[in-house]
Amino acid sequence: MNLVNPILWSVHVGFAVLWTGSVLFVALAVLPPALRGDVGGDALGSIVGRLRWVTRIAALAFLASGGHMAGTLYTFESLAGTGRGHLVLTMIALWFLITGLVEVGSGKLADGLDAGKLREPARDAKPFLYGAAGLSVALVVTAGLLATPGLA
Repeated sequence: MNLVNPILWSVHVGFAVLWTGSVLFVALAVLPPALRGDVGGDALGSIVGRLRWVTRIAALAFLASGGHMAGTLYTFESLAGTGRGHLVLTMIALWFLITGLVEVGSGKLADGLDAGKLREPARDAKPFLYGAAGLSVALVVTAGLLATPGLA
């Protein structure tokens, strides 16, 4: 029995759950109190720092596990010419977009917190983190479609 594939699938899905959950948590549970000034700067800085680390480590895990899966399950023709391939390409595009939005949004928060501000950097980061949260939902829906047998 080949254990590499189940291990890499588990790593891929595990990091996807951790990362998308982290993005949604920060956008929906942490950012609103930060906008009101109800969260301490140190606590917000710690949370934002963790989100950045989760994003970066997940990126490495996705490259390794997703690269293996794409290399063993798909050809260029199947990625470009089938419904399942289009879903995989959609997931890759969403991953890049979400990662970029998280990096910009968390950077705005971190820079503002370093300057001793709270509400202004939260306001500046809001469209980026809310965008990342919305795209995270789209990523999960796309993954669900990809996991549905016979659908694509």
